Amino acid sequence: MGILEKIKDIETEIARTQKNKATEYHIGLLKARLAKLRATLLEPKAGAGAGKGEGFEVTKSGDARVALIGFPSVGKSTILSELTETHSEAASYEFTTLTCIPGIIHYKGAEIQLLDMPGIIQGAAEGRGRGKQVISAARNADLILMMMDATKGDTQRRLLEHELEEVGIRLNTRPPNIYLKINPGGGLAFNSTVQLTHMNERMVRDILKEYKVHNAEVLFREDATVDQFIDVIEKKNRYYINCLYVYNKIDQITIEEVNYLAHLPDSFVISCEMNLNLDMLLEKIWEYLDLIRIYTKRPREKPNFEDPLIIRRNSTILDVCRSVHREFELQFKHALVWGASAKHIPQKIGLSHELCDEDVVQLFKKI
Repeated sequence: MGILEKIKDIETEIARTQKNKATEYHIGLLKARLAKLRATLLEPKAGAGAGKGEGFEVTKSGDARVALIGFPSVGKSTILSELTETHSEAASYEFTTLTCIPGIIHYKGAEIQLLDMPGIIQGAAEGRGRGKQVISAARNADLILMMMDATKGDTQRRLLEHELEEVGIRLNTRPPNIYLKINPGGGLAFNSTVQLTHMNERMVRDILKEYKVHNAEVLFREDATVDQFIDVIEKKNRYYINCLYVYNKIDQITIEEVNYLAHLPDSFVISCEMNLNLDMLLEKIWEYLDLIRIYTKRPREKPNFEDPLIIRRNSTILDVCRSVHREFELQFKHALVWGASAKHIPQKIGLSHELCDEDVVQLFKKI
């Protein structure tokens, strides 16, 4: 029996098993076996070039990477052409894009790489329609832009979420707050700082046994589920990525339907055909990438507002030093900052000072 057949059998058994206190251990073990099989399915075969396909090896460039994912013919190529200077063929028929096409968005002084992926189909997680290559490229993105056809409601959203969930991509969530350390001996040391309603020591022990782990330290810092605990065990195959759900073709539906889609969590509505809301989409992408601009200043000169440093929100002066030069932190003496993060203007600061958007920074080196 092949891996796909085993996965189908376990999924069928989970679906038909009644969920209650008596079966929760059995279901937990089935989920662990399912996660192990899916991880095996994702491993590249010997001599397969690490699972990469022609046209998907795109070098990461710019300040951030955004991956366009969606079913065929939902407007991904049109978005790429509208937001970047790159032309991607768009047509009314499906599968006009067969490789990964990159473009660059220039916005607020940042260069954001936008990848137009081929349309994926149901079963992409199992390799159908080059699905493995598409999803593999998406794992390296800082943001997933999930393009959908507004005329089909939120059906496509659920299907795409399922495909990404199966290959370990977790959307708009953070890693579970669970400490796990595998030891060479000593048995299982289990503890929690909160009351657990989904897990207990027996279930943790049984799931770890499925992974042939018998000696470990486990500490739950939140009321996590079985799936979240498995995610911690499979952390090398888990990717936590922000996702913005974009519904195209809103010019073809009613205002009530537009209002419904626009109020779904993490959703945005546009029309490529009528050029509706595309300027606001750029602002939304910037918000979900969580980037900020830092302007640098030389002594006795005005700040350079033309070419900002683009860094992540909650970054510090240390991150700025590393952006300037990888060894600058060794020569760092102190810095002056003007802007929202300063208590007074200017403020003398050290490496741990946290910066805000559009702060002005002047760095000083040791003599």
